[in-house]
Amino acid sequence: MSTTRSALVIGGGIAGPVVATALRKAGIDAQVYEAYSGPSEGIGSGLALAPNGVAALDLLGAGDAVRAIALPVAGSRLSVGGREHILPVLADQPPLQVVDRGELHRVLHDHAVAAGVPFTYDKRLVRVDEHTDGVTAHFTDGTTATADLLIGADGIRSTVRGLIDPAAPGPGYTGMLGFGARVEYDLDLPDDTMVFAFGAKAYYLYWKEADGHVTWGANLPSKQYLSLTEARAVPAEQWLRILRETYAPDTPGGEFARRTTAENLEVTGALHIMPPVPHWYRGRMVLVGDAVHAPSNSSGQGASLAIESAVQLARCLRDIDSPTEAFAAYERLRRSRVEGITARAAKINHSKTPGPFARKVMNALMPLMVRTVMNPEKTMGAERRYRIDWDAPVQRELVTADR
Repeated sequence: MSTTRSALVIGGGIAGPVVATALRKAGIDAQVYEAYSGPSEGIGSGLALAPNGVAALDLLGAGDAVRAIALPVAGSRLSVGGREHILPVLADQPPLQVVDRGELHRVLHDHAVAAGVPFTYDKRLVRVDEHTDGVTAHFTDGTTATADLLIGADGIRSTVRGLIDPAAPGPGYTGMLGFGARVEYDLDLPDDTMVFAFGAKAYYLYWKEADGHVTWGANLPSKQYLSLTEARAVPAEQWLRILRETYAPDTPGGEFARRTTAENLEVTGALHIMPPVPHWYRGRMVLVGDAVHAPSNSSGQGASLAIESAVQLARCLRDIDSPTEAFAAYERLRRSRVEGITARAAKINHSKTPGPFARKVMNALMPLMVRTVMNPEKTMGAERRYRIDWDAPVQRELVTADR
């Protein structure tokens, strides 16, 4: 039985509220400290939660609330140079749940609050003092907070990661900038289908909403790195000119770009991928979510992996007495899985801008590819069927894994 009774959670995005809720379920008091002035409900665009991620939320009683704001997407198609191919699916798995990131933040925040998790805002972490029996977090406003341990759920540019290991690698740049919009367009596409399109110059994806609108996301190649703040400092009209020129040769991508306005354009800036992080924990500090593993958006698993890791960390802290031993068990349960998915997504990134000849080859080989390298049973079966047994003792699970 664990002697951990309290935890400071740094970061209130996705992983933070989930790990705090899971800790409360495990009998550990958790409080969330967020650098921004309030819940981050207006940040980002759409994302997909895989069945494994939603199943982890079900363990905390939050799955239905997420399904209520989501669009279920069961089918997928690949468009190469305007030619569409229907992709096989995992028939035994529930559909993806496509949600607005800001809405997901709101639902997870509200569920955590209902579970008794307090949130404190305008708390930007600057340093942590560790003592024999706990940690003290120091914030820029001069205040402090003390608990048995501290969890860094503070995203891809994690402060906690740097405190654990000053030499830790930062996020890598995929060479693409992210954009999105919701437009009016009469699209002949089932409501439960997502299309992944390799355009003439750039990759994009889209799906039809229940009300007939279309949501699309663009991955714009860019040698210049632009953070979210830097990208949003560029006038929307300038981005629209670039997007319309880039996607002009594509159908229906060109029309999506033309129908996107400055008012509805969502700018997300550089798309990142985290290299393997050498040290997931030190002393009484540990990382969770994007702070320690952030596969590129090509994986379709970023948010789901963050949710899984949050739940698994809570289980380890529940069942293992020493925080250091609990952190080590958590890393053993998670590292190989998240790094395998990250590696798969990195390979997809390299194929997002095929030239004219490569597009012809892709179309010619597609019947073979969907049976081999694109067969979902081989690429995503184990990923999406992954389920956490909340009630199982972690020690028993680790012994089984070692056999």
